[in-house]
Amino acid sequence: MDMLPVYHGPIGKEEGERRLARDGRDGSYLVRDSDSVPGVYCLCVLFEGFVYTYRLHKDDAGSWAADTTPGVRKRYFRHIRNLIVAFQEPGQGIAMPLLYPVTAQARAHSQTEAAPPPRHSGAAHLQQRAPPSTAKGHKNRKEVRQVSDPHLLRGCKQ
Repeated sequence: MDMLPVYHGPIGKEEGERRLARDGRDGSYLVRDSDSVPGVYCLCVLFEGFVYTYRLHKDDAGSWAADTTPGVRKRYFRHIRNLIVAFQEPGQGIAMPLLYPVTAQARAHSQTEAAPPPRHSGAAHLQQRAPPSTAKGHKNRKEVRQVSDPHLLRGCKQ
């Protein structure tokens, strides 16, 4: 998994969502370790302001599969890269095709560059929302919103 450019390791759900929010494009995606199930990974994709999370796991035969929308036939792949390539096509049982990889290397590179000081007026805030009706069966949907009023940030973990 470490050789996969979009693999970010054990960054946690919130950090994964922040990284996708920074990219901000529908179809941005990354892979991270699952917070709740050891040895399982999560494929996270941004679509219409929500982060959709799909568990990736390896079966006893060594094949990779993703937990997708109920009713969509589960597909198995010999390599995780093949799964990601297949999910770049529409109709695979995820919110939208994987279009824009958010690579761990690009993330590490951007941290070494001088960044402007954070501004509260443009802080990205993830807010829980009811799922859109077209995306049934997905987990961890959060809306990415720009918050312009600093008073609204009270109580938000940053």
